[in-house]
Amino acid sequence: MVKKEQDLQKVVEKAISAQKVPHVKFKGIDPRDIDVARLTKPSKETRQERWGKGLTFLAIILIVILIIAIIGFVGSHGLATFFNDKVNIFKFLFSSDWNPSAGKDHVGAAAMIVTSFAVTLLAALIAAPFSVAVALFMTEYVSHKRANLLQSVIELLVGIPSVVYGFLGLTVVVPMIRTIFGGTGFGILTATLVLFVMVLPTITSLTVDAFKAVPKELRKSSAALGATKWQTIYHVVLRAARSRIMTAIIFGMARAFGEALAVQMAIGNAVLMPFNLVSPAATLTSQLTSQMGNTVMGTLPNNALWSLALLLLVMSLFFNFLVHLIGKKG
Repeated sequence: MVKKEQDLQKVVEKAISAQKVPHVKFKGIDPRDIDVARLTKPSKETRQERWGKGLTFLAIILIVILIIAIIGFVGSHGLATFFNDKVNIFKFLFSSDWNPSAGKDHVGAAAMIVTSFAVTLLAALIAAPFSVAVALFMTEYVSHKRANLLQSVIELLVGIPSVVYGFLGLTVVVPMIRTIFGGTGFGILTATLVLFVMVLPTITSLTVDAFKAVPKELRKSSAALGATKWQTIYHVVLRAARSRIMTAIIFGMARAFGEALAVQMAIGNAVLMPFNLVSPAATLTSQLTSQMGNTVMGTLPNNALWSLALLLLVMSLFFNFLVHLIGKKG
């Protein structure tokens, strides 16, 4: 370190002695006045950058550890059903006989799996056209001020708690379905209508961002070629934002698949294979929230519920994989 300071001192002395034109910074400066040690120390900005990088790296490590811990915890408890309790994994996935208290031969989650996918797909199919239409109206047909007003309303819908949606479904949608179709009013159709309202803001917000990301030059070029506004929207805007729209729909499906409380209040929570849309059924999340507090840790009923949680985790990872795949293709 001393040799480096001596070398730097020589460079400074040589630069000052070689200065031909008087400079305000060098005028009256003696080579011995140069603090070489200070020049070799890291500056305040350098130290701040190092601290920033360190904190960022620490945050990334903590997030990775947290994700690994969650996957490990859920995985260890969920796989205990198959390794410790010797439940057949194929029977778990394809049997609809769900009564873990009766033994390992009665641990079948097929009814809940089918219901979860049915509710998710139906909610996404209903919400997607509405979301695209609302997003087009906000980005293509109204002024910026009115679009911001609509955006505020959509964000308000996002902030409403799930229990409020579930209560509205219980007090409004269930009696309506009971009046129109008969029966109890609980079922896949009721849960689908509740989830439709819940996922609509998510898909709409992401679709609005997708349409805003389409360059204005494409719209102007289409108009310059003589296309009408709707032709521009259909042939240019929708095609350019196609991958982002699909990503928005998948995010909405992930939200619907993982919703628990609102679905539990609207679907009836009966573990039966759904043969129609207006009979009580149960999803993976509704069964988890209603039964987890009634089991003892380490027993077969508890491990079976953890297996449902593991299945939900796998599906969440699958939805994220689809998002990355669509983004890469797009």
